[in-house]
Amino acid sequence: METIAFAGLSALAVGGALIALFHRSIIHSAFALMGTFLGIGGLFLLLGSDFLAVVQLLVYVGGILVLILFGLMLTKPDPGERKKGRIALTLAAIGIPVVLLVGRVAETARWAATEAEVLPAPASSVREIGFAFLLREGYLIPFELSAIVLLVALVGAVYLARRPGRREGSAA
Repeated sequence: METIAFAGLSALAVGGALIALFHRSIIHSAFALMGTFLGIGGLFLLLGSDFLAVVQLLVYVGGILVLILFGLMLTKPDPGERKKGRIALTLAAIGIPVVLLVGRVAETARWAATEAEVLPAPASSVREIGFAFLLREGYLIPFELSAIVLLVALVGAVYLARRPGRREGSAA
């Protein structure tokens, strides 16, 4: 059962990434990116890391993806931006560093496997991590204040972008 879940979540993550990369509609690409983020969150759950799964969903799906969608809604589309030639050039420019990075990571993983140490067990649940971070360490008030500041900035950006009487290209 775990193998089937892994295969499904991996297919969701990789398939969503490929659709996000190659689809002509930027909105469809953003929603495919959501599928990728959800697949990665599910993979974290399979690994037993519920904190990372929750952070993946809250930060990336709930924050970054919403920010991308707001940016898309507030800007004028450029039809020449997602042409196949431009995507192929970008993939070629990114491909070589990615291959070098994967080789380096594989080499490091082989070294780490031979030098394995026994590490202390991390906190096992989201409740323990949240309690330690927000209550014991005293970060609750700054965390809530930063959330309010980000909300005010988002509302202000939407107001400025959608102000009536604003002409296209004006600096007002």
